[in-house]
Amino acid sequence: MTVWALGINHTTAPLDLRGRFTFAIDQVEPTLRRFRETLAHQPEAALISTCNRTEIYCASEKPHLEHTLDWLAETGGVSPALLRAHSYTLEDSMAARHAFRVTSGLDSMVLGETQILGQVKNAVRVAEAAGALGNTLSQLFQRSFAVAKEVRTSTEIGAHSISMAAAAVRLAGQLFEDLGEARMLFVGAGEMIELCATHFAAKNPKCMVIANRTLERGEKLASRFGGEVMHLAELPDRLHEFDAIISCTASTLPIIGLGTVERALKKRKRRPMFMVDLAVPRDIEQEVKALEDVYLYTVDDLSSVVQTAQASRQAAVAQAEAIVDAGVMSFMHWIDQRGSVPLIQQLNAQADEWRAHEIARARKMLARGADVDAVLEALSKGLTQKMLHGAMAELRAGDAQAREHVSTAIHHFFLRKER
Repeated sequence: MTVWALGINHTTAPLDLRGRFTFAIDQVEPTLRRFRETLAHQPEAALISTCNRTEIYCASEKPHLEHTLDWLAETGGVSPALLRAHSYTLEDSMAARHAFRVTSGLDSMVLGETQILGQVKNAVRVAEAAGALGNTLSQLFQRSFAVAKEVRTSTEIGAHSISMAAAAVRLAGQLFEDLGEARMLFVGAGEMIELCATHFAAKNPKCMVIANRTLERGEKLASRFGGEVMHLAELPDRLHEFDAIISCTASTLPIIGLGTVERALKKRKRRPMFMVDLAVPRDIEQEVKALEDVYLYTVDDLSSVVQTAQASRQAAVAQAEAIVDAGVMSFMHWIDQRGSVPLIQQLNAQADEWRAHEIARARKMLARGADVDAVLEALSKGLTQKMLHGAMAELRAGDAQAREHVSTAIHHFFLRKER
């Protein structure tokens, strides 16, 4: 069995290319089914899609890396050559190592962050619901979760880490003298917006408003911070009211355009606006960044901020990598053992057949009134003869070299002294 992975992430691909390969959670199951149907022997498969990465993990008797790359390129509407230039392909132990590092937060933009673990668990649940998860990938991910737990509990990998939300607060603090006077708008109501709102709420801004397509979900989040809620459709008319805008939705197209921001700036009489677009694909049109009095940061722009505490965590990283190494070795040993399962099953079946035959013969002898000791003697001899017949036949057949190999095997399997 071979495991392979193909992916792009924040270190290999620009934001706009990553945006072409972003799959909402409800798109993953049909996407997996379409992919598996492209191969005659449907492989095990799982698809992980987050702001910073899209990865597909597969397992089958033979790897199909080129096919997987061509399929993903077609799905994203780009050429295979372009995707190849920005992607990575991994097999067996390297694929396992990558999966373990991802779930442990070692491959994240924010070193040691924990959000990715929940995202991978969700992806695994969807793959299982789609019938795409077999024994091999199930073992891979369950072991990756165990490794991630050990990394979290045994190292300080997450200590002093700067989250994306904290980085946004830090940048906003550089622009505004007092965040307590800032009017905040959060676009979306998902996990990332909730995290950002929590961080900004600690600065007691003048007001906090949640804009969302569904008011019910927005109200639930706004109530936590004593904030207000508005419908997303109101955004163009009210954007000028806010000093800082944090956006992260699942929209496939930008929801804040250049014209909307230009009109808002005019109404604000050129007072600056701080904008953070944490969505992939973008929520805010790229051209907005060129406007004067707008400070727009994307998820990639925040990477330099969140890396500032890297050096102090190098010892923890070394410990975490050692845990990952041990996990990879254990998984690959399990894979190797899986290759012997069919032979073990055949051997057990043959032994059961011999045993059943000899027991049936012994019962017939007992029914005829044979002595019990004689029956037991015949039973044991019958079993041992059947077990040794193949080895004895091989010793008598073949050339000298073949007999030498057989002799070595016999010494190894039958004549070892028990310790």
